[in-house]
Amino acid sequence: MPRDDDGDDLARPGILAIFNNVTLGREGEFEEWFQHEHLQERLDVPGFLLGRRYEVVRGEPNYFNFYVTRSVDVLASAEYRTRLNDPTPMTRLVMSEIFKDMIRTVCRQSFRTGTMRGAFAVAARFAAPPDESALKAALQDLAPDRGIACGEIWLAAPEGNLDSSEEERLRGGDRTLAACLVVETLRMQDAERVAAALSGQFPAAAVGVYRLLCEICRGASVANPREERTP
Repeated sequence: MPRDDDGDDLARPGILAIFNNVTLGREGEFEEWFQHEHLQERLDVPGFLLGRRYEVVRGEPNYFNFYVTRSVDVLASAEYRTRLNDPTPMTRLVMSEIFKDMIRTVCRQSFRTGTMRGAFAVAARFAAPPDESALKAALQDLAPDRGIACGEIWLAAPEGNLDSSEEERLRGGDRTLAACLVVETLRMQDAERVAAALSGQFPAAAVGVYRLLCEICRGASVANPREERTP
């Protein structure tokens, strides 16, 4: 991963940022699909490296997840587009009946501080492009805090604006964001403190606090749902 603090200009990771709600009463189906099909299916796409899932503690929407890819180009690759346009039967059901209020954006990680991951995440979403230097300064000010694991700036990637996929069609269309500032913390009280600070610094941002549910890395040994599909 690039070292941000010394100005290296290496290729930045791609980020697929997703925020959503779920149809009331369908949470069990959503969890079954996400945990036992969807996460592994996405990590099987070449270039996908990491996926993390969260549920809300404070703010909205109720769910947040993101994927880290080798570069933003992975999220426009033929392999990924093929997957989006050929959803499994369960994915079709979830996308058409269970996903609600979808915010989905292909981003480039433009800056990162810290080397760890945390148990909580503070996500500040921006509908309009923010001053990136102000976001960077905020992360640098937070970096010495021992309760913080890492911080990242995600900027919407123009090359991610492709034609709508079959999955998006089933959802009825998605909203997007211009940028997202994400700070991962070790404990809940750290996240609450960071959220309050960011809300004051960036009043235009929608700030939420999220608790980690799970993480999956490339190479995890989980059954591939597509291997069970009939020809």
